Amino acid sequence: MRALLIGSAMIPLAIGIARAEPVDGPAAAAAPAPRGNASITGTISQAGSGDYLDGASVSIPALGLATAADRAGRFTLAGIPAGTHDVIVRYVGFPDTRRSVTVTDAAVVLDVAMTIETSADGDEIVVSGSRPIAESEAAALQIQRTSPSLVSVIASDSIGRLPDQNVAQAVSRLPGVGVQRDQGQARYITLRGSPINWTTLSFDGINVVSPEGRDARFDSIPSAIASQIIVRKAVTPDMTGETIAGNVDIITRSAFDYPGLKVQAKGGLGHVELGKKTEYEGSLVVSDRFDTGIGEFGIVSSASLYRRGMVTDNFETDFEAVDRDLRPGYETRNWARETENKLYRLTRKNYSLSSRLDWRPAPGHKLFAETIYSAFEDDEQRNNYIFDLDDQQSRTPNGTAACAVNARPASGTTGYADVCTGNTPLLGTVYGIDLNSNFTVRKYKQSVFTNTLGGDHELGDWKVAWRGNYTRSIDDRSQPAQLNYDSPSFGTNGANAADRLTVGYDLTDPQLAKVQLYRTIRNADGSFSRGDRVTAIEDFPRTLSRLRSLKAQDVTEAYTAKLDISREASVFGASTILAAGVRYDDRTKTSNEYLLDLSTPAQFAAAGIATDYSAIAKPGGFQGEIPLGYTFQYFDRDKVLGLVDQAKAVGSYVRSDANFYDVGEKVYSAYGMATATTGWGSIIGGARVEHIRNDARAFSIGTVGTGTAATTVTTPIDVKSSQTLVYPSLHLNWDVDDRMKARLSFNTGAARPDYDQLRPNLSYNDANATISGGNPDAKPEKAKGVDLYVEYYTMPRGFLSIGAYYKDVTDVLFDSTQTFGRTTLNTGGVDRSGYLFSTIVNGGSGYIMGIEGAIQQQLEPFTADLGLPEWMGGFGVQLNATINKSRAETPGTAALPSRKVPLPGASDAIYNLIAYYEKYGFSARVSYQNRSAWLDAIGGTDTIGGVVRGIDGGDFYWAKDNELDASVRYAINNNVEIYGDFANLLNGPGRRYAGSSAYTIEHETFGRRYTGGVRVTF
Repeated sequence: MRALLIGSAMIPLAIGIARAEPVDGPAAAAAPAPRGNASITGTISQAGSGDYLDGASVSIPALGLATAADRAGRFTLAGIPAGTHDVIVRYVGFPDTRRSVTVTDAAVVLDVAMTIETSADGDEIVVSGSRPIAESEAAALQIQRTSPSLVSVIASDSIGRLPDQNVAQAVSRLPGVGVQRDQGQARYITLRGSPINWTTLSFDGINVVSPEGRDARFDSIPSAIASQIIVRKAVTPDMTGETIAGNVDIITRSAFDYPGLKVQAKGGLGHVELGKKTEYEGSLVVSDRFDTGIGEFGIVSSASLYRRGMVTDNFETDFEAVDRDLRPGYETRNWARETENKLYRLTRKNYSLSSRLDWRPAPGHKLFAETIYSAFEDDEQRNNYIFDLDDQQSRTPNGTAACAVNARPASGTTGYADVCTGNTPLLGTVYGIDLNSNFTVRKYKQSVFTNTLGGDHELGDWKVAWRGNYTRSIDDRSQPAQLNYDSPSFGTNGANAADRLTVGYDLTDPQLAKVQLYRTIRNADGSFSRGDRVTAIEDFPRTLSRLRSLKAQDVTEAYTAKLDISREASVFGASTILAAGVRYDDRTKTSNEYLLDLSTPAQFAAAGIATDYSAIAKPGGFQGEIPLGYTFQYFDRDKVLGLVDQAKAVGSYVRSDANFYDVGEKVYSAYGMATATTGWGSIIGGARVEHIRNDARAFSIGTVGTGTAATTVTTPIDVKSSQTLVYPSLHLNWDVDDRMKARLSFNTGAARPDYDQLRPNLSYNDANATISGGNPDAKPEKAKGVDLYVEYYTMPRGFLSIGAYYKDVTDVLFDSTQTFGRTTLNTGGVDRSGYLFSTIVNGGSGYIMGIEGAIQQQLEPFTADLGLPEWMGGFGVQLNATINKSRAETPGTAALPSRKVPLPGASDAIYNLIAYYEKYGFSARVSYQNRSAWLDAIGGTDTIGGVVRGIDGGDFYWAKDNELDASVRYAINNNVEIYGDFANLLNGPGRRYAGSSAYTIEHETFGRRYTGGVRVTF
């Protein structure tokens, strides 16, 4: 397996396997059965509702023939000899259905309506829409069971509902799936504990670039547009190779999923505990199909909206190793250079519109057109108070001897990083520092607009599928206003000391950073002491020092065209589908920033801008609950935007060349694959080849020279590169019996650097001998992996799985600082090849390996045997856990050799515990999710006192994440249901730390949320 990913290898001959359901046992394949020219076609549906049963298996065991129904319930069994045959239909959650069918040399139609259970007197009992968890489980397990590769599935229940508001929340309950949250909302998905950029997003098999780039975000995708969500953990050759962990494929709704007119609506209203805010949600799906003289048409449209008011409880602290602290024990001391509160008020919205038109002009032909628009939007106002603890660091004595007993500190020291004053890194007092007050209006929006045309055609023995897609993703990072207010300068000999803060800091509790504010007193001998306590932060004078307004937008445009061709053949006696395909992707991401910036008193005066905070303050205290140690006034949004309007009279928006980039990517790919079905199971084998071309444009911005002679030089940069990657894979599925399946796969993949990482922006500074920017030479992370899983399915909806996996990764990407090592910036006789370069860099090799287990079972099948009352049959559980170990080699330098660290973003453990009860139209679920701590980024280093130190306090980690949610449903009848959702019940924080868990660098909580409403289905 050493040459799985190579630059210019030939695609090997592929042999493989088909989507097939086990026949009645291994003996069924003992001898090939005779074949004929007849066929059986039909539709599998649920009795009563008429809803189609996607993935239902249809087999004739005596002939060794098997197939699976498509999402419209349709199936075809071909090659049947004349005679009478027993046809078996299986679907998870339903008893097997057997039909005796007599065929001649023509096609026979067999439509089967399956029933869930039968009453004692033999009457059929049809249950639809009253057991959403059980129905969703059954649909998901059926798709998973008949899949030829390793997948986990979330499927809608019998009336088309998914269990959660957005895709990230829904998928988070699956085995091996974890989430990374933003302000309490599930956003990014990690598969089997791996980094989030190893997971890709697609709609109906078309990969979509997220507004943020390759870090696909899922919270902006509402569940209203999806009929299924398929998490593909093992990549097959017909999938793009730009993934390592797997792909989350959103299967959108089609009108042909339903037998006729379908209307689904939801409306809910809720309460957000923190800040006593309101949230509401709503969605509408309308679907219908109709016959015309030119074929059958179907159309489905959906709309959804989720809106939530929020405030936050937040503190952040930045730690550093201080070069002036050289007293004994300094090697392990990291000091808080600043501590701050970011106090948000915001309104968050997710909304979507979608529509799909399907047309079947003739049997065996289907065309469709689909458009989806989804958006995530934050309208945010942020009061940010930064206590600049290292503001007077230059006053810190830099002695190396131990502190003298009973000695006063050196005259004038502010106490920062000074153990001789009695301060420690987590507890102490700092005198006469600056208060930075930042007030931001942020209008943040991310949107995806994706449009697809496609067709599926049966041309005799050939099947042809084609797709064309255009997607426009926008990441709008605009900040209409940011105002910075600073304390007065210290003045000569501390003349303005009384107007500056003395801060007593207590960071000993990782869950709460405490500050107390005091006046500063300058003593006659030049030392400082603490004056009166101040509780209202407005009592400290501050003056407007800068006003900015930013228009920033990243736009990604992507064009995709793909063609897939397949044909069924017999290879060594096995029914084999030979498939090949080509695909073209053309993506361009452009980043533009325009900044209006005023920073002098003269500019403020010319614009008539008042520089005191009272000009923008509004009545009302803190809406959160964290004990801040001070009071403050929020700012008025309209007043702040009014100041920006005034600023436009004397300033204008100027494009930032330093932050502009345009990165283009063209991918030419082709694959060959064979899918073979045997009596014992199936095999899929093949390979994919991708040729990638990148063209990146940006500017280098240099500060040339030092002091008053320094000038700025702007130079355009254009970098082109190309590479070819080959991705072979092999998947084996063994149907041990009609309940057990074993899966073994060998697969390859790559995670290419993100577009902003490939940008050729370079900013250099001769005074500091530093360079920063993107790295167009960064290589993809490449992986070779193996998966071994065993799945066991019990009636009616039980499932047990255990599996192990291993991925070997090369060229792992890290943010790091290296020697530049190139001469491209050598101008004016200055050699900059030795400058320190901060960028994304490929490290060495790494791996991730682990085990995954899952079980889901309802008590209902066992109540009679256990002597339990019937009502207890509604209890069920879904349990899954993933245990990982990962390591990766960081980039090394001459001063700091490489080291082994966990893969960034990889958790050691993820587990989900779900208990539910469903019976008599009542459904309730409690879900607990836990994800262990994970490395966010490696910290920078420097040599202090001859010792290599982490200058930021060490590597950055996210602390473990615990979440508890609950939901209840009650079906009043088959058409109306009331529901309640209860989220974030533990109200746990999103917390990051540096080096040790004791050093919290970010802590944020958001409050519990309660929502109730009604769903209607017709």
